[in-house]
Amino acid sequence: MSRRVVITGIGAVTPIGNSAEAYLDGLRKGRCGVAPITRFDTTESKCKVCAEVKDFDPSACFDVLTRRKTDLYVQYAVCAAQEAVDDSGILGKIDGDELGVYVGSGVGGINTLCEEDGRLIKGGMKAVSPHFVPKMIINIAAGQVAIRFGAHGNTMCLATACATGSTAVGEAFRAIRDGYLTGVICGGTEAAVNPLTVAGFVNCMALSQAADPNAASLPFDKRRGGFVLGEGAAMLVLEEYEHAVARGAKIYAEVVGYGATCDAHHVTAPDPSAKQTVRAIAQALNGVEYDPATTYVNAHGTGTKMNDKVETLAFKTYFGEDASKLHISSTKSMTGHMLGAAGTAELIACLLALNEGIVPPTINLNEPDPELDLDYTPNKAVHTPIDTALSTSLGFGGHNACVVLKKVKG
Repeated sequence: MSRRVVITGIGAVTPIGNSAEAYLDGLRKGRCGVAPITRFDTTESKCKVCAEVKDFDPSACFDVLTRRKTDLYVQYAVCAAQEAVDDSGILGKIDGDELGVYVGSGVGGINTLCEEDGRLIKGGMKAVSPHFVPKMIINIAAGQVAIRFGAHGNTMCLATACATGSTAVGEAFRAIRDGYLTGVICGGTEAAVNPLTVAGFVNCMALSQAADPNAASLPFDKRRGGFVLGEGAAMLVLEEYEHAVARGAKIYAEVVGYGATCDAHHVTAPDPSAKQTVRAIAQALNGVEYDPATTYVNAHGTGTKMNDKVETLAFKTYFGEDASKLHISSTKSMTGHMLGAAGTAELIACLLALNEGIVPPTINLNEPDPELDLDYTPNKAVHTPIDTALSTSLGFGGHNACVVLKKVKG
């Protein structure tokens, strides 16, 4: 039995706003979340800017003692999940056995790993915190969310690098559609702005080295020279349609498709043929009726030379002549690359297009690459009716994911 799946709650902690509404407001206005790095001294770093979360206050979700026992990536996850759950109103209206948690991360508690390694080097093995392991492990965000909301259904951490957020939502969609769960709190989280992470990405030639925040994250621009590291969390509550309707839930959109493939090509570079990206899009759109002129695509759009070229090829290959009719943008131009949280944050951007008819812009797209000649919504949001929205995500290791949303029809 195939069941319908809808989104009934959203939550976000991002570089352009620490709630879902603040994030959406940032998208509407084309706010740039990229700024000089404040987390560490960048004197020796070739990378000078990141998209950090600003003025984050976890006190609404954590007391001081609990905060000390949790990595920042977990704090982001729990706060975003709390907002999504509150927004949905699902607690008390669903059996805990029917509520699951699918929350992923690209790297997990890497800040804790760096801190405790420093303690080990300086003070020996006795100096390492007893909280090190449960603070650092990659599944603990999912575990903490499940504990907080009494979710006894399937709870897992999905890790598909930069595709993690989309994979988590897609797999949650399948679990509800196929009758394994009634509701799922799902999404991605990341907090990796530290010297080790930045050095690693710089040394593998992935990060932008531009010092100007407005000339760093440049998807589809011919000046692009790498992605900008971002952070944060984004969460959705997915729910079986009839259950949501029966309890009078607010419904943002319906999840109607999901595709997942692997390039099986290279550990960091996408397959230049775009074959498997195309196949993920085809899987997600299988059986979905859509009009290209009222379809929004939130592209992975990292601002690396290869990603933007491969994605453009994928869109042209799958959609053919209709590719030029699509409304496309990369919100990473505003948020930077939130790694494991990116896919879910970008699905929330899709909701803006569906529910308000606002296509968020690709900001700072001032010198379009002539090879990338689709409508990438440069600099200013476009107001136009949107009925279908899809988000594509591509991750290190060759992971591809695509999730499709539509306005709900009875």
